[in-house]
Amino acid sequence: MRVVIAGGHGKIAQHLLRLLAERGDDAVALIRNPAHIGDISDLGADAVVLDLESADVAQVAEVLQGADAVVFAAGAGPGSSIERKDTVDRAGSVLLADGAEQAGVRRFVQVSSFGAGEPVPEGTDEVFTAYLAAKTAAEDDLTRREGLDWTVLRPGGLTDEGPTGLVALTSPPLEPGQVPRADVAAVLLALLDTPATAGHTLMLTSGDTPIADAVQAVVGASG
Repeated sequence: MRVVIAGGHGKIAQHLLRLLAERGDDAVALIRNPAHIGDISDLGADAVVLDLESADVAQVAEVLQGADAVVFAAGAGPGSSIERKDTVDRAGSVLLADGAEQAGVRRFVQVSSFGAGEPVPEGTDEVFTAYLAAKTAAEDDLTRREGLDWTVLRPGGLTDEGPTGLVALTSPPLEPGQVPRADVAAVLLALLDTPATAGHTLMLTSGDTPIADAVQAVVGASG
């Protein structure tokens, strides 16, 4: 399987790239900074320098040619401006989806966030409000598309703890909680391996269920 990951130098993406490469898949990271090429190579993956804030649809589609799946794991990151929450977290996802459609790549998995698609709590600061608005708009764009087999994953609070392999994964709602980035990546891999998860928006935290069982339960619940 050839999988192209936007935001390829991010922490979740690096975990996923490693998992893909270790089992022999063709993992490709879209990165903005050429200085990160070596980091990607060390994971056993390939790097393509492409800035989604300045690229056009044709450039994205060219990179996606021959891919089996696309993962949007990009984000403006902590400390970024309100404007970049929109240009990366929303517009970047829309552009990647446009490129996937043009390239004929149907499978698209989007990393979103707890709080997307829900009313923003009163008192939330303006930057985080903008982040949630961007994630919600990106989800809304993706889930309206008939040309993509999409899955949206909304992880809870992200940690850098080691993987547990045990999660809570369900359609909304889900009680807030945390989840290691390594487990998020493992869930993404399981979603990519399970085409029947297309059309699902899923919440994710740490829990008590092995990842494979949690993904199959989601499929079974919709069957």
